[in-house]
Amino acid sequence: MATVFKTGRAPVRDDEFLIEDITRDASGHPAFDRHETVVRVSDKSSGLEAIIALHDTTLGPAMGGTRVWPYENADAALTDVLRLSRAMTLKAAMAGVQTGGGKAVIIADPATDKSEALLRAYGRAVESLGGRFITGEDVGLTVADADAIATETSHVMGTSGRAGDPAPATAYGVYLGIRAAARRRLKREDLAGLRIAVQGLGNVGRSLVELLSADRAVLSVADIDEAAVERTVQAHGVKAVTPDRIYDCDADIFAPCAMGGVINDDTLVRLSCAIVAGSANNQLLEPRHGLDLHDRGILYAPDYVINGGGLIALSLEMTDDGYSWERAREKVDGIGATLEALFEAAVAENLPPERIADRMAFERIAAASRSGQSHAVSVGGDAA
Repeated sequence: MATVFKTGRAPVRDDEFLIEDITRDASGHPAFDRHETVVRVSDKSSGLEAIIALHDTTLGPAMGGTRVWPYENADAALTDVLRLSRAMTLKAAMAGVQTGGGKAVIIADPATDKSEALLRAYGRAVESLGGRFITGEDVGLTVADADAIATETSHVMGTSGRAGDPAPATAYGVYLGIRAAARRRLKREDLAGLRIAVQGLGNVGRSLVELLSADRAVLSVADIDEAAVERTVQAHGVKAVTPDRIYDCDADIFAPCAMGGVINDDTLVRLSCAIVAGSANNQLLEPRHGLDLHDRGILYAPDYVINGGGLIALSLEMTDDGYSWERAREKVDGIGATLEALFEAAVAENLPPERIADRMAFERIAAASRSGQSHAVSVGGDAA
């Protein structure tokens, strides 16, 4: 029997707007990892089909973006939202913010299926969770979309007039992380002349290319959106490669900035780089692929550490001082130091950096749980 959560607004018929608790069913999924709550959302009138996953709220309300993507089926959507929400828990713990981890996916084509009615219906679903979930932009969602969602709920960050698009903060953190990885692995204090292959030219990828170009890196770029590639080539004079050849670039650094699972059995053997460092979530298809990178001598910057800049920036909206780019930049500056500490510990223990990061994140969550205090880690606090 479906559980219908009341939104606190005008009553709706169950056959029109439904939020179903599927946590028990989801618990048998391979990607399920002690998630607290998983709900499926359906709204017939707008065509909304979504899944919201709350992984852990020990450190605060679950926070994570909403991804709009035309998944092949419901199982693919569930796999993605379970993996993404768990990664958000780790990201929050390592970023030092007062949030837990959650994520949502809307099963739709962002180019053709989004409508104000769909976004507002989704906003009602977020509101029905009573503040346990705070969302914002992700793949397929824009600031304007966040504004539409915000007409139905206050539990959304990154709207216009506030922090806005978190992509610049995410890209800045990735840029700092790439510099930290280059210092560790290549003994370089700058990126001038280093060959970097950037996969994905969405908001974060484009912002990252701008920063890397200013640092005089030699860039190859790829995206399924040919127009985005052409604009980037014209703006920065970079080299374009086809999406299926980006793994074969003769590069010092591979920067995945698109979808997850790109480090896998098929792609690993094609990489000639010394470093993998980018903004994409869940870059490793399976945990063993991090060990494979380590065994091949490729330094991996754990994705949920290097891409934490957007979360750090948005979380400032929850503080007394509020958001400003200056405060966000100051907090995001810590990502480089965090990665340097992880790399040092990984060398000392001869372990992949993500294993060290996993351990540190879960130790912080466990410590907060033992103390009985949520929000145990202060916003922008030392993450290493």
